[in-house]
Amino acid sequence: MNRGGWAALAALLLILQAPASRAQDIEPRSYSNAPIGVNFLIAGVAGTRGGLSFDPALPIEDPSLRTGNAVLGYARVIELGGQSGRVDVILPYTWLSGDAVYAGAPVERVVDGANDAVFRLTANLYGAPAMNFGEFAAYEQDIIVGASLRVVAPTGQYDNTRIVNIGGNRWSFKPEIGVSKAAGPWTLELAAAATFYTDNDDFNNGKTRSQENIYTLQAHLIRSFRSGIWASISATYFTGGRTTIDGARANDLQQNWRLGGTLALPVDRYHSVKLYASTGVSDRTGNDFDGLGIAWQYRWGGGL
Repeated sequence: MNRGGWAALAALLLILQAPASRAQDIEPRSYSNAPIGVNFLIAGVAGTRGGLSFDPALPIEDPSLRTGNAVLGYARVIELGGQSGRVDVILPYTWLSGDAVYAGAPVERVVDGANDAVFRLTANLYGAPAMNFGEFAAYEQDIIVGASLRVVAPTGQYDNTRIVNIGGNRWSFKPEIGVSKAAGPWTLELAAAATFYTDNDDFNNGKTRSQENIYTLQAHLIRSFRSGIWASISATYFTGGRTTIDGARANDLQQNWRLGGTLALPVDRYHSVKLYASTGVSDRTGNDFDGLGIAWQYRWGGGL
């Protein structure tokens, strides 16, 4: 493979973000091409400060919470209908501490444990043909259209006597469609998604907590360099997610903006490092947070 081909492959640092923010995730390069059969192993750490990043609709006020997240992820590039696709598995572990106000009374929480596992299937529908390693060297992106389905399973730590938990004790499903357009070293990506939740039927000593769908829009402006380095500036907006507890509907409609940035640095043919950060711009419910993380990636297979 020529130097340009190696740089293109090095730039494919897959974004297996620590799923601390779930519906609010900022994920550039979700719809990109890669050789069929390449595997990715990702290990990372991330932290948040402020509101509860993985459940911003939780009925708490004045949150001062901190989380640390260790993440192990695996992805494999597969062929789907003549186009490239990807399967991801993300297994996080979270440390949480801090305090907030619930129903007018202060609550404090210090806990650690497994967070909810994340599974995702991504299918490029147009513009990302399935190619072997040798064919990929000559590939140049124009327009890619893709779709994905992300499933969060209730595998995380959960205590029904506590308001603040690591796990959500419910399933969520997030279908998404995205478009990626390359022009020279620049790529513009747009994505729209909806997140659907099952009920948590054991919230706060047996109450039933329901949540309406959250609708998300994302935009990413990505700059790639010949060395394989790439950087992005991203924005996401999400709305919806109003909750109901035992039939009582809360005034917690979300209409929030977040900004983020990502820097990916290839180390060699097999290894890459990624730095990412995000912050809230506006938050209707006051449950905002800042996040910072670093991830290491190892790739193998597919003729690499």
